[in-house]
Amino acid sequence: MWDIIKWTFWITVWVLIAAFFHYTLPQNDIVRITDTLEKRVDFGDNSIFWAHPDTGEVANTTNRDVFFIQAIRPNGRPMVYRNEDTGWGWPPYFKFHTTNLQTQASDMKSTKDTPQWVAVKHYGWRNEFISIYPNAISVKPVDGPDTRIIPWIAITVWVLFGCLALAIWSRWRKFRANRVDPLLDGVEQGWDDTSSKASKWWNSWRGPGK
Repeated sequence: MWDIIKWTFWITVWVLIAAFFHYTLPQNDIVRITDTLEKRVDFGDNSIFWAHPDTGEVANTTNRDVFFIQAIRPNGRPMVYRNEDTGWGWPPYFKFHTTNLQTQASDMKSTKDTPQWVAVKHYGWRNEFISIYPNAISVKPVDGPDTRIIPWIAITVWVLFGCLALAIWSRWRKFRANRVDPLLDGVEQGWDDTSSKASKWWNSWRGPGK
């Protein structure tokens, strides 16, 4: 039973860590921009997935105008990105150029007959059921829909995190072997000795043959 609880705990922890990094780290999509727009968004239960108001604007936690970039993937599936400043908040992209990015995206719009493929760097998820959108960080033209971009930042972060986790796990094993395990063995031995003494005391009161 204890092993099941332990494995469930660690699986849950690693799933949450993986989800956190997958949402936060930058990803690149190759798309064709079809339109850019600005619309008023009323924030509800999904407000955690929206950034803070653009730098310099008055904070409004109820609703505000948000830029969007509409695009089509090479396989024909639609994709929509929001375009919001991250400012000095989290994730630490220090994005302050929302208006400039919207202008660049508008300049890269193309049609199906004469496509111009671009790489949209973003973070976050797209979920139609709870109306959340990834936040575009940058756009740049690429040679074609088959262009592959290696996510060096995400790879570097994962490697550093793996090294840190391995170092912590190694130190914990040494600490447990030197400090925790001897202490637990002492407690277990003391419990055994106490049980043995209690048993002898009880038998002495019972008398012989009982």
